Amino acid sequence: MSHPFEAFMREAVALAERGRWSAAPNPTVGAVLVRDGEVVARGWHHACGQSHAEVECLADAASRGVDPSACTLVVTLEPCNHHGKTPPCTEAVLAAGIRHVVIGLSDPNPKAAGGAERLREAGVRMEIGVCEDLCRDLVADFLVWQSTERPYVILKLAMTLDGRIATRTGHSRWITGEASRRTVHALRAGVGRAGGAVLIGGNTLHTDNPLLTARLDEPVDRQPLAVSISSRVPAPDSLALFRERPAETILFTTASGAATPRAALLRERGVRVIGLDRWKSGEDLLQILRYLRKDAGCPYVLCEGGGRLGLSLLEAGLVDEFHVHIAPKVLGDKEARPLFEGRSPLELEEAISLRLTALERCGEDGHLLFRPVRPCSQA
Repeated sequence: MSHPFEAFMREAVALAERGRWSAAPNPTVGAVLVRDGEVVARGWHHACGQSHAEVECLADAASRGVDPSACTLVVTLEPCNHHGKTPPCTEAVLAAGIRHVVIGLSDPNPKAAGGAERLREAGVRMEIGVCEDLCRDLVADFLVWQSTERPYVILKLAMTLDGRIATRTGHSRWITGEASRRTVHALRAGVGRAGGAVLIGGNTLHTDNPLLTARLDEPVDRQPLAVSISSRVPAPDSLALFRERPAETILFTTASGAATPRAALLRERGVRVIGLDRWKSGEDLLQILRYLRKDAGCPYVLCEGGGRLGLSLLEAGLVDEFHVHIAPKVLGDKEARPLFEGRSPLELEEAISLRLTALERCGEDGHLLFRPVRPCSQA
């Protein structure tokens, strides 16, 4: 049986998504005020350093002449109870005279926690855990930032109905249609806006020669960093990234590759060439991700290929979101390149398991969003 405030919590979640990318490194949070079964005010956390969702919602109520004391506050995350860049939301809630608060998820940040207890002690009726899983997924990025030293990792791949990402000759343009490509460029733009990076493997770098920029109809205010992992160090003029975006490009390679004359020439162009201490089957993924978080300041990393790199991330438990775009096409060729390959499980229990959390039609394609069965814990 659904909770009477479930529909309102889902609206608060949708509002919170409007702050995606700009709220980082804060969590995305949404709030609504409900009176007589209707939403009468709305708010969400627009950007780091700005008012939190509860305060925005109360400001919206004031602009509409709504008395908050006659309403129930529905908020996706427990109101904060500390002085950070903004005052505690608990005090704003109490000052507004609100007597009933419905919370989706308790705050995982120990510095901000205690809001529910503060409100309960002041006589406010509290309900916690409405649409809890949905609200936890909403702040999955924040949970990663709080509990690990790496960025939030988004994997994106496109495939045919029979699970192929390219023909046997490597031809892959275009598997999916324009609508899917627009969705991917919007995702790139969001990652770039937050200061994140797009990551590809060496085969994708050398075969596709991509720029890894977000290309939309409207101007993109900040492009994502371009990051590649390759044991081969290319010549400076051989690829578009090194000609057109050298200062926004990072190349991870072997320690010996980072000491070559080609690497020195790339550094002169402005490319950051990083030699890895270890080279595990081609990638030392955790070392790379920690560098991107700490030294490059990336809260998000969007991995766009290829399949081998994506599988390595999945096997290491380092994928927090997995977007799959499925085109209504069948190649029917066992030699065509599969989405993933290289594992040899003998039992189904050995499969990498994910959970489907969203699906939508994207033009003629399908767009599926998967998350880990359990939250990633790699530091």
